[in-house]
Amino acid sequence: MLKKRDLHDSHTLYELMTHPDVFPFVRQKADSYEEFLFMTKQTIEAEERGEIISRTILDEWGAPIGTINLFDIEDNAGFLGTWLGKEYHGKGYNSPAKEAFFQELFYEIGIETVFMRIRKVNIRSIRAAEKLPYVIKANETRLSIYQQLNATGEVYDLYEIPKDLYTFHLLRNGSIEQDSSHLLEA
Repeated sequence: MLKKRDLHDSHTLYELMTHPDVFPFVRQKADSYEEFLFMTKQTIEAEERGEIISRTILDEWGAPIGTINLFDIEDNAGFLGTWLGKEYHGKGYNSPAKEAFFQELFYEIGIETVFMRIRKVNIRSIRAAEKLPYVIKANETRLSIYQQLNATGEVYDLYEIPKDLYTFHLLRNGSIEQDSSHLLEA
């Protein structure tokens, strides 16, 4: 479902990214295939330096269909950026990709908080975020970050996914088996 970014997927991803329904919402925009290839190489290098975490989202046949990223990593927190090619919208790929990415971020890499900045005009993404039981709208609780994002005008809503709330969600849904062997009887 996810794999580390590599240059071999660049042509397919570039074609998917440039669709008019996708391109406006992609953070790392490229106006040509060559520019996209260069940006992908920079992304791979930035991950090696610990500045970003980026994965290619794959369909059930292993074909690239989008990307999921954690940008601006600082103090074990970063900003989520994800996109899928238009033909893959509404087909159930987004949720499993996020679940796999959050598993890696929280339990393998040690990230504590994932933020999402969503354009107020991107109703589709806002609805999707607000359906997730582990997402908190953080416009007021993380006011300084919200104000930084909107320094030039009210453009974004801010959402937060704390590791503890995500873990609680997994425990409630039986996605994590509790290990009771370490519990002591009183």
